[in-house]
Amino acid sequence: MKTSSQHSARVPFWLRWLIPVLLVLTWLALAGVGGPTFGRLSEVSSNDQASFLPASAEATAAQEWQTKFRDSNEVPAVVVIENAEAFTRAQLGEAAGLKADLEALKLGSTVIGPIPSEDGKAVQFIVPVNSSGALKEAVKELRTTVAGAAPQGMQTFVTGPAGLAADLTSAFAGIDGILLLVALGAVFVILLIVYRSLLLPIAVLLTSVFALCAAILLVFGMAKLGWIQLNGQSQGILSILVIGAATDYALLYVARFREALTHTRNRTAAVLTAWKASVEPIVASGATVIIALLCLLFSDLNSNKGLGPVAAAGILCSLFAALTLLPALMALLGRAAFWPFRPKLVPEDQREPELVTGLEGQKGIWRATGSLVSRRPRTVWVASVLLLLVASSGILQLKANGVPQTDVILTASNAVDGQDALARHFDAGSGSPAVVVADEGKADEVLAKVKAAAGVGDAYLLAAGSVPIVSGGPGTPGAPSVPDVRDGKVLINATLNYAADSIEAEDVVKALRENVKTVDAGALVGGVTATALDTNTTAQRDLVIIIPVVLVVILFILMLLLRSVVAPVLLVLSVVLSYGAAMGVSALVFNNLLGFPGADATVPLFGFVFLVALGVDYNIFLMSRVREESLKHGTRPGILRGLGVTGGVITSAGVVLAATFAALSIIPIMFLVQLAFIVAFGVLLDTVLVRSLLVPALTYDIGPRIWWPSRLGRPEADAAVQRDDADVELEAEGAGRR
Repeated sequence: MKTSSQHSARVPFWLRWLIPVLLVLTWLALAGVGGPTFGRLSEVSSNDQASFLPASAEATAAQEWQTKFRDSNEVPAVVVIENAEAFTRAQLGEAAGLKADLEALKLGSTVIGPIPSEDGKAVQFIVPVNSSGALKEAVKELRTTVAGAAPQGMQTFVTGPAGLAADLTSAFAGIDGILLLVALGAVFVILLIVYRSLLLPIAVLLTSVFALCAAILLVFGMAKLGWIQLNGQSQGILSILVIGAATDYALLYVARFREALTHTRNRTAAVLTAWKASVEPIVASGATVIIALLCLLFSDLNSNKGLGPVAAAGILCSLFAALTLLPALMALLGRAAFWPFRPKLVPEDQREPELVTGLEGQKGIWRATGSLVSRRPRTVWVASVLLLLVASSGILQLKANGVPQTDVILTASNAVDGQDALARHFDAGSGSPAVVVADEGKADEVLAKVKAAAGVGDAYLLAAGSVPIVSGGPGTPGAPSVPDVRDGKVLINATLNYAADSIEAEDVVKALRENVKTVDAGALVGGVTATALDTNTTAQRDLVIIIPVVLVVILFILMLLLRSVVAPVLLVLSVVLSYGAAMGVSALVFNNLLGFPGADATVPLFGFVFLVALGVDYNIFLMSRVREESLKHGTRPGILRGLGVTGGVITSAGVVLAATFAALSIIPIMFLVQLAFIVAFGVLLDTVLVRSLLVPALTYDIGPRIWWPSRLGRPEADAAVQRDDADVELEAEGAGRR
């Protein structure tokens, strides 16, 4: 009998040590460069409104014209000073003196104000802030100055576009550190429980962290070159997606490596065996998610377009790390990676149990699950479908029509409170006017139409030399005598009677667009309200276009992987049903438990892309193993065998991914909290119900026809496989008796 040392000696030095060491050093170098780049993402990231605008919407075109009327990159901050009673003459004089303090900060051009409210209980100033500098720090300085100089006992707020942008940036502040620590901590605890080992969780986490470093380096480069648009939203999703996906791929590879170690003492041979067995499902899974994410490029929303390639780059790096770095680490560690519970070599005659039912060699929960599936397959899958359909009915209560900008930030916000103060004392739309771009020759007619429109409190032409910020500034009341003209166009600011982020304001904008186009067909209506309206409309259009594209892409990949038509169609239908159930339950939770006023219009699309792409992952892991076992033992035994050997690893992967996405909820942004719940709950639902019960029971009930039109899908071919398997078993028994 050959010794293990002799067996190991046959493995060349370059394969046993040189390649693994070189791979680890290469990834160390990538991490050394990519890690520090994490802190530089803010250089190429933007959370301003432009990064979320619809690419071809009317509001976007209007904003492009607005920039031509600005002589600088200034963003308006609205300072509000509020008193419980009407201002006295002395208090008004004291508030007026604040203007000199604000101008002394030199944050931008001329400060406008003070502008008193009609009820006399508040005044406002318009402070242009240069956006080319650090907007967050400028707003912080502004708030400190206002709080210190305002009359005693009065409340002060800094709101408007600059204030809201600063508070939004603050809300995203946890992305760089806290989010990553929470996600990694959750994954580490789960891996400790799963593996009961110290070295292996560290190796898997290193794979995830190094993949993230490489992804950050890649994304930073693309953003620096102007190929993609990066914002805090996509940055947070990138971190979570890379950690979750890389860990999932690592779990699949480690399961195969552990299995291979029970067949050989040679760690290099085990590494290669595991790599060959896992490369196809990992690549298929990664390709599915990457292509699904790249389908977001079909979106007309800049935020969606930006997220697609950012997240796809993250998945690509996760895939490469799982197939290069992790095998290299396992090649160096060998059985020591599993210490103190190292896998033992199994005698050759016990390695592959001969299957009759498919449950041989299994124990615990997965034997019980397989037994249930084999005894009552139709009952199991019908009950699963009915349960998912009932859960899906909640989707009718999903209010994904957008939410007011003041509801986006879930923590205390001075800017949000300031918007409420504006609404209490000034025109409801004060601070965020609708903006109309019209031809110079038709300016008076368009202005008349705007003023006559229901829901418009005031409107004025932008005067030459003034700053197009809000009503109450130059030109109010009445139109200025010398309008500002740029390339034959003039700008009209219209203050609405409704809050800028309300449904009523959106209705006014719709009516304005119809009215002004009757006298100027080329007129554009933009502003905060118009942007929200166009974003919601575009998001709903994207949902109709992108969902079919994603489904077709996933179906095609599954057909290539499984060499079948029936199985891929059923798998896609199962994840769509799972998505519907997840969205239905999420709608009930958002409305009744969390008390959210609604959901961002992009939530259903993002939820679909992540849940369908990631849900198919687990079906790929399961069905690729089922097909492998079916080729050896027949379809029905192969289904139960595949379910049993993948049950633990896929469940662990689902829990890891759910935990990492749940970590997004620590960022106090409504969109991210909602996405965190949808994906975390949906992944658990898919892992526990769809992959464990629905899919195995449905495929078991259908039998060999699940593989149609491949040869394995013919009943006679499946029967032949089982006969061959039985013959092998009889031969083994005969050899044992002899």
